Amino acid sequence: MRQALVLLLLLVAGCGGAPSTPAAPPAHAETIARETELLKLTLTPEAQRRLGIVLHRVKDGSASTMREVAGEIVVPPTSTGGVPINSATSLQQIGTQQAAADAELARATAQARLARIALVRADSLVREEAGSVRARDEAAAALAAAEAALDGARQQRRLLGPAIAALGSQSFLWVRAAVFGSDLGDIRRDRAAAIRTIGDKGASRLAQPVKAPPSANAAVGTVDLYYAIDDRERIFRIGQRVSVNLPLAGRTEGLSIPSAAIVRDIYGGEWVYQKTAPDTFIRQRVEVASENGGRALLARGLTAGADVVTAGAAELFGTEFGAAH
Repeated sequence: MRQALVLLLLLVAGCGGAPSTPAAPPAHAETIARETELLKLTLTPEAQRRLGIVLHRVKDGSASTMREVAGEIVVPPTSTGGVPINSATSLQQIGTQQAAADAELARATAQARLARIALVRADSLVREEAGSVRARDEAAAALAAAEAALDGARQQRRLLGPAIAALGSQSFLWVRAAVFGSDLGDIRRDRAAAIRTIGDKGASRLAQPVKAPPSANAAVGTVDLYYAIDDRERIFRIGQRVSVNLPLAGRTEGLSIPSAAIVRDIYGGEWVYQKTAPDTFIRQRVEVASENGGRALLARGLTAGADVVTAGAAELFGTEFGAAH
């Protein structure tokens, strides 16, 4: 009886106790504000003059369609029909082949010189009636064979290009662009390609199309196109990977703005500062479809007739984030 009473008291105390505290959720999401409210800048006229703000009206525009592919800097051949040197592995192989070709050329030169001396001696003996005509004819045939071997050695050496030690002093280099076979028919081979080093956002360099021996990579289905680029300033290196913008048939329509109006954040995002009201600027995200000659063609982000900041865009970016420019 006493045990039943104690159990009853415990149950009553448990039911009348304070409720337990619920566990905190593992995550919490809170709306801060809209993007446009966070990025609005208001500047006094004096501040705009101090920053050198210049506006540009967004207009409709068009640009040539481009296709970006990977490229490699190679050494052009020194003779018609020669093959370009296109990689570090090729450089090692070509160096070995050049050494063998140089030795063969020296041997063929020596044999041709000896054959010429033998012919002169045999001809002198015939004139002095001390030798046979047959011996002179055999010497003449030996000289012809030696000269043919010498011409072959010269051609082989010429196909291997300049010496490895002289590759870095070439005034003009070639760019090998790997293009998928399905895209080959759309590429304008009569127009220059724009070459840019990987990661470089500056101005590109133009390279003119050149004819080269046909080459392709059957494993990935690409065809090689070659372009010549002026490298007298020694900007590129043999085997360097570059970005190649190839011109395609047709044109792309869009909104055109100066490239100076575009600012890029650390994540690669592209923005412009749009004037939405007097003394008010908003950082607007845009998407650049193509960029050439100081003009950018936008795929989206603005409307025709909008005013964007060109000169002073970087200063506004620094004003917004407190970075010095």
